[in-house]
Amino acid sequence: MLEDMKGLKRTHYCGEVDETLLGQEVVIMGWVQHRRDHGGLVFIDLRDRTGLLQTVFNPQEDELTHQKSHDVRSEYVLALKGVVRRRPDEMVNPKMTTGQVEVFIRELRVLNVAQTPPFQVEDHADVNENVRLKYRYIDLRRPVVMKNFLLRHHVAKLTRDYFDQHGFMEVETPVLTKSTPEGARDYLVPSRVSQGLFYALPQSPQLFKQILMVGGIDRYCQIVKCFRDEDLRADRQPEFTQVDLEMSFVEQDDVMDMLEGYIAGVFRETLDIDLPRPFQRLTYDESMRRYGNDRPDLRYDLEIVDISTVLAKSEAKVFAEALGRGGCIRAINAPGAATFSRKQLDDMVAFAISMGAKGLAWIKITAEGWQGPLVKFLTEEEKEGMAKALSAKAGDVIFFGADTVQVVATVLGHVRARLAQELGLIKEGEFRLTWVTDFPMFEYDAEAKRWAAMHHPFTSPRDEDLDILESDPGQVRAKAYDLVLNGSEIGGGSIRIHRPDVQAKVFAALGIEAEEAREKFGFLLDALAYGAPPHGGCAFGLDRLVMILAGATSLRDVIAFPKTQKATCPLTEAPGPVDPRQLLELGLRIEAKKV
Repeated sequence: MLEDMKGLKRTHYCGEVDETLLGQEVVIMGWVQHRRDHGGLVFIDLRDRTGLLQTVFNPQEDELTHQKSHDVRSEYVLALKGVVRRRPDEMVNPKMTTGQVEVFIRELRVLNVAQTPPFQVEDHADVNENVRLKYRYIDLRRPVVMKNFLLRHHVAKLTRDYFDQHGFMEVETPVLTKSTPEGARDYLVPSRVSQGLFYALPQSPQLFKQILMVGGIDRYCQIVKCFRDEDLRADRQPEFTQVDLEMSFVEQDDVMDMLEGYIAGVFRETLDIDLPRPFQRLTYDESMRRYGNDRPDLRYDLEIVDISTVLAKSEAKVFAEALGRGGCIRAINAPGAATFSRKQLDDMVAFAISMGAKGLAWIKITAEGWQGPLVKFLTEEEKEGMAKALSAKAGDVIFFGADTVQVVATVLGHVRARLAQELGLIKEGEFRLTWVTDFPMFEYDAEAKRWAAMHHPFTSPRDEDLDILESDPGQVRAKAYDLVLNGSEIGGGSIRIHRPDVQAKVFAALGIEAEEAREKFGFLLDALAYGAPPHGGCAFGLDRLVMILAGATSLRDVIAFPKTQKATCPLTEAPGPVDPRQLLELGLRIEAKKV
């Protein structure tokens, strides 16, 4: 028979009961993890969000309570009253934070019963992820999952405290806003009142936070929900949370210094790690040249080195043709990779091809000499030059890329990451951060045959590049900066355009006519015309940051109710159909998809 809590008030969480409470009466509440009947004694491990606590039912303490304990099953919800006692020495459990004590129960109330759960509420239960997400309310009870959300709560509190201490105001920005498609697809919301018109869910509060700066807020922050209708991966969700901020009367270094203090504080308070400051900085060009991408993992070396000069007169056709087309030759030295089998080398070549290369040349250096398909084309002088440039020695393997600068950088960037895994160079528990700065302002969209903003069209160009904004947009650098942690971008931002004349020139470079700019961004352009201060900011992916801090492999591990890779929710079965009357009110109808 089910009972209520009347007259009982929880005095402690399970994880709080320790030796300081010996001899005291406590009231605890939670779920049954295990029940063990040892004849005269019954043991029940009670669980709440703080941990497990062993309780004991002894007929000598209370016969009725002891009898009731026989009917208890896993995941029943209980309220228990009893006295804290020290465990016998032979029964101490050092693996539990409460393993020194147990509670002898004098009163038991069954607050609710439970069906047999679809999987065990244990950390190491082998459960399909879709099943876990369908029964997320059970999955959340597992200690390893609960730990992630306690960490997330802690990070959110640290975030608010840090920015509050530095004079930021938390301001909420609209969730129903105007569609300004300049990146991923928007999620659209039809208006019932204004039929045929749509709101959009925000991809970010970018325009609103700039307008807040015009309004004199000066320092804004928000932990905000954002939405993007894009293809999903392990580190992407259609709705996500970011730490969003903006500052007035600042330059790039001011914003970066503020953010370094925030990230350093989060690592110190959550992982007890003191990150060295200032964080390393790389320009975009340097990062692409040395590591093959703009989010380098610096936990290992394996730098990409340009050896075009060394092989400028090479007789190898693949090298000569690449240089003849204005391309380059770059290489990575993989220390100790001479132990790779021929199959491993062939797999690396196939991997490079899958990443867009025409092939991947390699040379193995052994005590007997240099080995590989291209060795016969190399002179002794070229070998010496490569060995010196790459610090290569016996036992190493050199991997080459010869093609356009872009293809070589991209392919060798992927090869570099693959080699780090193959060679076991990635150290668990190590965190390396770097800023990547001076991004190109624009990138050319060959399909649309026009320039597109690499970040967004409100990013300010560098002052020294303003003169070539119209004549040579491909060479313009932006006042943009990304913070990269272990090969993942965790935040990015920029100094914004605060002058209407500069914003107009950027729109022109993007092929956005004045009329189109007015239609899409008129409210921002009006605001800039009324005295916008110099301002800049940044946004951090809170989900991604917590994922890395927790050592998780997917954002779904740190989001309470995540979507699958098909953007569906197994728990609620969203998205789903709606009543036809709702569509009628919105002036919409669903057309059958043509096969």
